[in-house]
Amino acid sequence: MISNRLLSLDAFRGFTIAAMLLVNNPGDWGHLYSQLAHAKWNGWTFTDWIFPFFLFISGVSLTLSLSRQSQAGAVPAALLLKLSKRAAVVFLIGLALNLYPIFDFSTVRIPGVLQRIALCTLLAGPIVLWFNWRQQLGWIASLFALYSVLMQLVPVPDAAGVIGVGVLEPGRDVGAFVDRWLLDGHLWAASRTWDPEGLVSTLPALANLLLGVLAGRWIEQALTKAEKAVWLLIAGLACLWLGAVLDVTFMPINKSLWTVSYAIFMNGWALIVFGVFYWLLDASSSFRLQQGSAWLLRPCVIYGMNSLFIFALSGVIAKTLLLIKITQIDASLLSLKAVLYAAIQSLPLEAVDASLLYAMLFNGFMLCIAWLMWRQRWFVKV
Repeated sequence: MISNRLLSLDAFRGFTIAAMLLVNNPGDWGHLYSQLAHAKWNGWTFTDWIFPFFLFISGVSLTLSLSRQSQAGAVPAALLLKLSKRAAVVFLIGLALNLYPIFDFSTVRIPGVLQRIALCTLLAGPIVLWFNWRQQLGWIASLFALYSVLMQLVPVPDAAGVIGVGVLEPGRDVGAFVDRWLLDGHLWAASRTWDPEGLVSTLPALANLLLGVLAGRWIEQALTKAEKAVWLLIAGLACLWLGAVLDVTFMPINKSLWTVSYAIFMNGWALIVFGVFYWLLDASSSFRLQQGSAWLLRPCVIYGMNSLFIFALSGVIAKTLLLIKITQIDASLLSLKAVLYAAIQSLPLEAVDASLLYAMLFNGFMLCIAWLMWRQRWFVKV
C-alpha cells in the first residue's frame, strides 16, 4: 500500500487506461490489427477486455473505499449520498464528452462508457452497503437471470417492425427495442437503432461491477497475501471455463449485447490480470521482485492515479485533433491529426504498423501529461 492505496489496483487501472488509449486512437480505423478492434459481433478480442475491466476495478475500489470510510465512522446514508453525487458527476462528464465539440442536445448520444460506469456504481452502492457477500452473490445471479429472461423469452419488434423472440442479432434484441423506445435519436451514431451501452445490457454490466465488489471483499480477508493472489487466479480460471461453457450452450460471448457468457468470461480475465498485478506488487514474498515490478509497472501506476482525468482529456484531445484544420499548399484543408499521421505514413511501414505507431505515440503523449501531474502530486478526484 502507498498512502492507503492498493498499488496493484492502481497499476491494473493504469494498464486498462493505457489499453483503452491504444485501441481508441489508431492512425487509421481502416487499418487495425484484429486484436485492437472489437469483435464484429460474437466472439472477443483483447479490445473486449477493456470495458469489463473498468467495471471490475470500480467494484474493487468501491468495496475498499466504503469499507475504509465506514471504519472511519461514516454512516451508510452519508456514504450513499456521497456516492450518488460522484456518480452524477461521472455521468455528466461522459455526456459532456459526447456533446463535444458540437453541443447539440437534440442528437447527443446519451449512453456511453462513463455513463454506464456511473449508473452501475449508483445501483451497486446500496447493495454494497446493506447486503453481505452471500446476498451480493444472489444479486449477481438475479441480474443474470433477469437479463436472460428478457433476452430469450420476451417478443419484441425490430426496427422494421418484424417481431422476434430471443433473436440475438444487431438491432433485433430486447435491449435494442428498449433503447429505441426510450432513447430514440440519442443512440450510437454508427448503428442508430441500438447502442452497445444501452439500458438492458447494463444489468449484466452491473453484475460485473458486483463481481469486482466480491474480489475487493476477498482482498480484505484475514489471509496471507499469497493465498489471496492464488485464489484470485483460481477463481479467474473457473470463470473462464464457465464463460466458455455458456458461450457454447447458452448465449454467445458478445460485448455489444453484454451477454451472461461475456460478463463471466471477462470477469475471469479481470481476476487473472488483477491477480498477477496483486502478486507482483503486493503479495510476493520477494522484496526484489516487488521492487522490480514496481519500477517496471510505474507507468501503469502513474496512469492509474489520474485515470478519470486522463480518460476524459484523451477524448477531448482526440476530437480536437480532428477539429483543428491546417491549410495545405494546394489550399485544401486537413485536420491536425491527418497532418501528424501523414508524417508517420511517410515512414517505410505497413499501413497497420503506421496506424499502431500513431496510437502508441498518442499513448506516450498522454503518459507524459500523467507523469507531469504525478510529479507535481496533482491528483484529480471526483
